[in-house]
This record gives sequence, C-alpha cells and structure tokens, in this order.
Amino acid sequence: MIDLPTDLPADLAPLSWLIGVWEGTGVIEYTAGERRFQGEFSHRVSFSHDGGPHLNYSATASFLGLEGDAEPVALLAETGFWQLARPRTAADPGPALLPPSEPATARTVDDVEELRSDDGFPIQVSVAHSDGTLELYLGRIAGPRIDLATDAVIRAAGAKEYTAATRMYGLVDAHLLWAWDITALGEKLKSHASARLAKV
Repeated sequence: MIDLPTDLPADLAPLSWLIGVWEGTGVIEYTAGERRFQGEFSHRVSFSHDGGPHLNYSATASFLGLEGDAEPVALLAETGFWQLARPRTAADPGPALLPPSEPATARTVDDVEELRSDDGFPIQVSVAHSDGTLELYLGRIAGPRIDLATDAVIRAAGAKEYTAATRMYGLVDAHLLWAWDITALGEKLKSHASARLAKV
C-alpha cells in the first residue's frame, strides 16, 4: 500500500505516488559495437518536496557485476526536478533570482485539471548526472505510469557519446518499475537498463 501525503501543492497531486525513498536492483544489457555490457546493479531513488511546485529527485546506482565479481562499482549519481509542464506567468518567480512581478496566488486543483488531456498530464524532468551530462525530459504522467523522452542532452567536451534517451516508470504491486533506453556509443535508441524498486 502506498500512503499519499495530503499537504502538497496542487501541482504535485499527479506525482504524489512517487514521494519517498525506493531501493532495489536492476539489470544492464547493452551492446555497443563489439562491446557487451551486462550485469546487475543496486539502485536507490529518492523523491521529496520542499513546498514548491516540483519534486526533488536524486538517485545512485552501483554495478554489482556478474555473480562472483568483486566489490560494487559506483555507476551513477544524478539529481534533478520533476514537475508538471505548464506555462509560467508573471506570478511565478524567475528566471534566475528574479521575484514574481505580480502577486502570487496558490494554484488550485481546478488549475491543475486544466492541464489534463486524454493521455494524462504533461510533465518535465531535468536531470544532472555526476559526469556532467544534463538531460531535459518531456513526457506524460497518467495515473501510475510515466513516459519520458529527452528534449535535450548536454554533455561536457570529454564526455562519452550520449545523445538521447527515454525512460518509463510505473507503479506495479506497490513497486516502482522503470526502464531506460538510450542512444549512445554509436548505437540507435535501444534498451540498456531496467529495475524493480521497493519503498523503504
């Protein structure tokens, strides 16, 4: 059973089932040229909120390798923000540190419902990876399912080739399941990792 908080801003209601810390394991299966990457990894994901209209996101993963391998190897640390995609108004702060130019009014459930379409709510997710890669995902949330695709990927000059991705998240039997497809290392978009996480 998932407990949903009741003290959230209206904009977070569609995302509320994500809030908490999730842990579990997943598998990597990816071939690039002659190189095959495979094995198991441990994964920890956290979604929290600080009163704003977004969820704070952080995740870490360590490669457990194949059975009999030595110590885990840190693979990934990423952080970011998940939120409904909506036009910003003069009542919203920004850009940068600029304050709102009109008095702020609390958004209501009715305001959020105006964003809903037949296939759910539009969302945007910004993610910064520990290797310097930045991703902006756009997508939809429909009940306990989220589909995302990169709108932009920015890499540092020395980063490995990585140009696009999709992610899918779903709540199944009180577990967070996800799959991540990537376009990387000269390959077309294809599956590279998936995981099953339990709330802790």
